[in-house]
Formats: sequence, structure tokens, C-alpha cells
Amino acid sequence: MRTTVTIADDLLERLKREARRSRRPLRAVVDEALRLGVDRLNPPARRRPFRQRTFRMGYPPGTQLDKALQLAARLEDEEFARKLALVR
Repeated sequence: MRTTVTIADDLLERLKREARRSRRPLRAVVDEALRLGVDRLNPPARRRPFRQRTFRMGYPPGTQLDKALQLAARLEDEEFARKLALVR
């Protein structure tokens, strides 16, 4: 899009110097400078860091959590014993 803007002389000179140094057209240097400037005007909102909440799950003492089958068997045995006690 074409538009007219007024640029301060010292700033225009800096942009021209950058265009010569980087061997790019003045238009490309101005576009990049404007993008960088606009991005700084509205920085992205900071998000709070993610924190995982933990809860005690009441594992029986002596249970190794890395042995899931052992834990499942123990819980199954406890449930079976509970049901037997209800039948009596």
C-alpha cells in the first residue's frame, strides 16, 4: 500500500545508511523497522508459568509406584477381602 509519512531527517539518514550497509532497498529497511517498532508497542501478555498440582492418593505403605501390576494386585486383593467380609 502506498502512503505518505513524514520522517525526521536524522532517522531517514539512519535508515538510508542501513539500506546501503545491508544492500537492501530503503523500502525493505523501513518496513522491517516499522514491524519491529509496532511489535514493541504491544508486547505479548506474559503468561503465568504452568504449575502441576499434586495430590496425595493414599497408596498403601511399602507400595512401589513404578510397579503398577504389584499395586493393582494389592488393590484387587483388598477389594476381594472387603467383599468377603460383607458376605459373612
